Amino acid sequence: MATWIGSLTFVAWATTVAACDLRYRRVTNALIAAGLIAAFACTFTVRMPFGVGPAQAALGALLGLAALLPFFALRVMGAADVKVFAVLGAWCGPHALLDLWIAASILAGLHALALLVATRTPLATLVRSGEATFGLRGHRATPYVTCLAIPALGMLVLRQLGGT
Repeated sequence: MATWIGSLTFVAWATTVAACDLRYRRVTNALIAAGLIAAFACTFTVRMPFGVGPAQAALGALLGLAALLPFFALRVMGAADVKVFAVLGAWCGPHALLDLWIAASILAGLHALALLVATRTPLATLVRSGEATFGLRGHRATPYVTCLAIPALGMLVLRQLGGT
């Protein structure tokens, strides 16, 4: 029963960051800090919905930060994307990060493809420009935080249903 408290807390946090990302393409540091504090509070009170311990949560947060930080340094990813991935590492543990990253990247690719189709932009135009495109004909960049939150929520559902 105690893990339900952690599960509800995680669902509330993940849906809130996803909604902020979708609406504003911005996630505040306060919301990121709240997620990190909640993750460790759940870990230390044995209410962790993903079953990770404090050491795994810390390692997951550090690996999540380290994995996406180079993309931020190259200016192809926002700071919130990196920080949210670190918080997801604290919630889900280091073992879940690769799966989350792959699933989020697939979702982001599908979003970008849909954006290209919706704006009728030939892919060759983007390739020739040689620049990262964060907006296209009035449409905003891919909400990568949302792309990260969706598979994390899916992982929680699978875990609650008894899957892996």
